Amino acid sequence: APNPNGAATLGSARGIVINSEYAKMYKGKFILRFDDTDPLLKRPMLEAYEWYIEDCEWLDATPDEVIVASERMDLYYRYGKELIERGMAYVCLCTQEEFKVYKERMRACPHRTADVETNMENWDRMLSGFYEEKEAVLRIKTDMANEDPALRDWVAFRILKREHPRVGMRYIVWPTLDFESGIEDHLLGITHILRGKDLMKSEKRQRFLYDYLGWQYPVTTLWGKIKVYEFGKFSTSELRKGIERGEYDGWDDPRLPTLRALRRRGFQPEAIRKFFISMGVSQNDIAVSMKNLYAENRKIVDVRAMRYFFVHRPVEMILKNGKNGKSKSFVARALKHPSRSDYREIRTGNRVYVSGADFEKMRKGQRIRLKYLCTVEIEDTMPLIARIIDAGEEDMIIHWAPDNGIRVRVRKPECVEEGIGEPLIASELDNVVQFERYGFVRIDSVSDSVVVAYFTH
Repeated sequence: APNPNGAATLGSARGIVINSEYAKMYKGKFILRFDDTDPLLKRPMLEAYEWYIEDCEWLDATPDEVIVASERMDLYYRYGKELIERGMAYVCLCTQEEFKVYKERMRACPHRTADVETNMENWDRMLSGFYEEKEAVLRIKTDMANEDPALRDWVAFRILKREHPRVGMRYIVWPTLDFESGIEDHLLGITHILRGKDLMKSEKRQRFLYDYLGWQYPVTTLWGKIKVYEFGKFSTSELRKGIERGEYDGWDDPRLPTLRALRRRGFQPEAIRKFFISMGVSQNDIAVSMKNLYAENRKIVDVRAMRYFFVHRPVEMILKNGKNGKSKSFVARALKHPSRSDYREIRTGNRVYVSGADFEKMRKGQRIRLKYLCTVEIEDTMPLIARIIDAGEEDMIIHWAPDNGIRVRVRKPECVEEGIGEPLIASELDNVVQFERYGFVRIDSVSDSVVVAYFTH
């Protein structure tokens, strides 16, 4: 039951995966409900509704039913009215500061004892716009002497005269999350709620509603918080502020823990499902590293990803023919994948590019194998000149890029790296490939001037 105030994060994925997995195991029904009744602090984004559905489908968790709370407001009003008529709810006209004093002293506010007729009049005034924001709220009667202050006459409805992105100004009285979700869980026939233990108080508040209305509360399973070392907390509100400040390029920026970002980086949905299923459901807080997700993803992409050469911080190497010193052209036949027998051709002239990291290790007289191409001996490093020799015992084997290579820009979470890659990389748009001795990447865009790849891991 997400609030669509931004894109789904890894934290959201846990709820999607675990709920849908239980529904599959027990041939149940998986419901996606948008709890979007806060147009102020957690203001929804119109795009996020569709993003969540897309993310669910991507994770093999297509909802059996999709519910949007902001489109069902009349249902909540009906039950608000019913609770007033039963004497279990009242309109409170205290300021926040005034009610805080009553709550701390475990005393009822003056409006708690008002009769049903007075409360109905004040409720109608709330709905008609007579009161301004914070002038009136509808409270659920509990026990003002309850040992937990959070359970003392909690707010069910408040006035928010703000435009809602989905329903505009149609409503000005909005239910709190505890009221809306409590009512919906019953109306939708929810049998099992799986959610974070930070919502433990929600169950305690909602049980008052269920007792008053004669309903049976669903079975609730709570899980602990999850912390991924590389990202810390998953606060959608904070991510949204960062995007609005221009700190991130958007919800799919590779630095973000959103599913849109992970998908763009080339993570596979099966890996994310296995990642969360392996955690199980426990109230213990969990701290994990993205390396765990990398490991799951690697098992999947390693058998699929074609291999290519890409050199970061390229340095030009001039090749000299060992026999007569004349330049020539070369064709390297390179395996597309270690487990396959088909090859790709890499054509180059007498100049190739090697990575800056490999160049820094080179010295005169060193023997190097240019993978799939030839063995060379370094004659000079300024400029870098290498003489082709017969294959033998080499000091190191390195990858390279041809003189007709293409410019490649790799977007990593921590930086952007540029270099040169073999031309066939441009044929892998939208695919995850492996840049040998570098890592897995997803080819995001291809143009005449540059190929942009998103680093996976």
